[in-house]
Amino acid sequence: MTDHTNENAEHSIRYQFLLALSALGVVYGDIGTSPLYAFKESLHHGHNISLSESSIYGILSLIFWSLIIVISIKYLRFVLKADNRGEGGILALTALVSPTSGEKSKRKDLLVLFGLFGTALLYGDGMITPAISVLSAVEGLELITPIFTPYILPITIAILVGLFSVQKYGTSVMGKIFGPLTFIWFLTLGSLGIYNIIQAPSVLLAINPYYAFRFFIEYQWNGFMVLGSVFLVVTGGEALYSDLGHFGIKPIKRAWFLVALPCLLLNYFGQGALLTHMPEAIKNPFFLMAPKWMLTPLVLLATIATVIASQALITGVFSITMHAVHLGYIPRVLIKHTSKKEYGQIFVKSMNTLLMLACITLVLVFKTSSNLASAYGIAVTATMTITTVLFYIVATEKWNWSLQKAGIICGFFLIIDLAFLGANLAKVIDGGWVPLAVGLFIFTIMTTWKRGRKLLAERNVERNISLVKFLEILENEKPHRNAGTAIYMSSNLESLPYAFVNTFKHFKTIHENLIFLQVITKEIPHIEKSQRLEVKNIGHGCHIIVIQYGYVDEPNIPNELDNLQVGDILINSNEVTFFIGKENLFATEFPGMAIWRERLFAFQSANSQDATTYFQLPKKSVMEIGIQVEL
Repeated sequence: MTDHTNENAEHSIRYQFLLALSALGVVYGDIGTSPLYAFKESLHHGHNISLSESSIYGILSLIFWSLIIVISIKYLRFVLKADNRGEGGILALTALVSPTSGEKSKRKDLLVLFGLFGTALLYGDGMITPAISVLSAVEGLELITPIFTPYILPITIAILVGLFSVQKYGTSVMGKIFGPLTFIWFLTLGSLGIYNIIQAPSVLLAINPYYAFRFFIEYQWNGFMVLGSVFLVVTGGEALYSDLGHFGIKPIKRAWFLVALPCLLLNYFGQGALLTHMPEAIKNPFFLMAPKWMLTPLVLLATIATVIASQALITGVFSITMHAVHLGYIPRVLIKHTSKKEYGQIFVKSMNTLLMLACITLVLVFKTSSNLASAYGIAVTATMTITTVLFYIVATEKWNWSLQKAGIICGFFLIIDLAFLGANLAKVIDGGWVPLAVGLFIFTIMTTWKRGRKLLAERNVERNISLVKFLEILENEKPHRNAGTAIYMSSNLESLPYAFVNTFKHFKTIHENLIFLQVITKEIPHIEKSQRLEVKNIGHGCHIIVIQYGYVDEPNIPNELDNLQVGDILINSNEVTFFIGKENLFATEFPGMAIWRERLFAFQSANSQDATTYFQLPKKSVMEIGIQVEL
C-alpha cells in the first residue's frame, strides 16, 4: 500500500512539474521576451531622461513594482479566480457579466460592449507582438557584425513567414519543446543578470519604492510618460489570463514564482547594473550584457524565444476567434482542430493569413523595434483596464464582496491601470493608433454581426408560421407525407424555419418524419456530451431536438445524432436529409441598422463559412433553401 501511494505521489509531482514546465512555455513566452526591448525603451532619448544612476534605479524600481503589483498580485492573486468554469480571458469574463436568459439590463449590455471592445483590442496586440518580438531578436545580429544590418528586415520577414506557414500543422510537436526551451531561455536571463549584478550589486537597492517616487519627483511629466515604456514589462498579463483554461491556476503560479519572476527581475537589474558602469551599452543593453563569445548563441536563443512567444499570441488569437464565433459575435470561419487529444490546438486559416500580412506590414512600415514599441502597449493596457472594471462587477455580483472591499482592491488596480493607459495614450500619434484602429474595426465587425443576426431573426419571424399553428394544420388538413426523414435546422423553435415554410408552401407536402433541430451555444466553456441533447415528441410524426454546446466545444451534428432513437426511427446522418436556409440579404431604409452596417452585415453573411461545413454535416445529405431578405 505504501509503495503504491508513493508511486502515485511521485507520478503526481512529476505531472505537476511537467504541467508547470508547459505553462512556462505557453503562458510566459510573451512576457519572457520583454527584456529584449522594455528596459532600453524606458531609457529612450525621446523621454528626455538622463542616463544617470538615479534614473536607472528609478526605472528599475518601477519595473520591479509593476511586475509585483500587476502580475503577481492583480492577475495571479485575484483575476485568475474569475474563471468561467475553468476558462479565463476577457471574453470569459464578459460572459460572466452578460445578462442571463430573459434578463433585460441596459447596464449589463453596456458592460458586454465594454468587454467586447477589450477583446477586439487583443487582436491589435496579436498583430504587434510577433512583429516586435522577432524584430528585436534579429536586431542582435547587428552587434555580431554590421554586415547583417541591410538584412535585418528580410530575415525578420522570412522568420515570420515561416512561423505562420507551419501553423496548419498544429502545435503538438512544437509544444513538446516549448517548455524546455523557454526554461533554458529564463535560466539564461537569470544567469546574465547575476553575471552583471555581481559587478555592481548596489543596483539591488532599486527594490526600494523610494527610488520610483524620487524618479517621478525629479522628472515629473517626463517621468510619467516613461510608464508607457515600463508597461512593456507586463504586456503578457492578459495572455496569462487567457491561457487559464489550458493549465489551471496552480501550474501557472508555480511557473511564475519559481522561474519566470526571479529570472526576469535578475535580468532587468543586470541590465541596470551594466548601464551604471557602461552607459554606451544603452544601444542594446540586453545583448551587451553577454560576453562576446556568447553573443551569437544568445541571438539564436533569443530568436527561438521570440518565435515561441509569437506562437503563444497566435494561438491566443485563434482561441479568441473560436470563442467569438460560438458566442455569435463574428461570422462562422473554418476552424481546424490539429490534435485529437488537446482541444485547444486549433488552426484558423483566414485569421492566420490576416495576422501574417499584418505583421509583415508592421515590420516594413516601422522598420525597427524601437519604432514598433511606440505602437505597442496601448491596446493591452486598455484591455487590462477593462478587465479590472469587469472583475469589480463579478466580485460584487457573483462573489458577494462588499462594495468597500471590492472598491479598495479594484480601485487600487484601476489607478495603476489608468496611469499606464494615460502614459500610453501619448503613443497614439507615433503609431499607437494602429492597434486602436484594428480594435475598433474588429469591435464594429462583432457588434454588427450580433445585431444583424438579431435583426434577421426579427425579419424572419414576420413571415414565419408558428409551430403551434403548423400542428393545427397537420391535424386539420393532413397534407401528403413523403417517405423518409427530414431535419430542418432552426435558430428559434417557437416558429418554423423559413426553409420549411418555403418548401411547404410550394410543394404542399412534408416528410413522414419531421425533426426540427436547434443548436444553442451557451456562455459557458463546455457541456458534457451526456447533457447536450434534448428530444421532444410534439406529435404527428414531428420531433424537436435541441443540442447545446459550450463556447469552446466543437459543433459536430452527426456525432450527436447518429444512432439516436427518435420515435420509431434510428437516425443515420447519411440517410436523412438536412434542410438549411440560405439568406440573400439586401440593405434597406427600414428601421434596424444604419445602411452601411446593413451592407457590412450582408457582406459578412455572404462570406461566412457555410453551415454544412461548420456543423460537419454530410454534404450529400444537405439541401439549401434560398430566400431574399430585406433588412
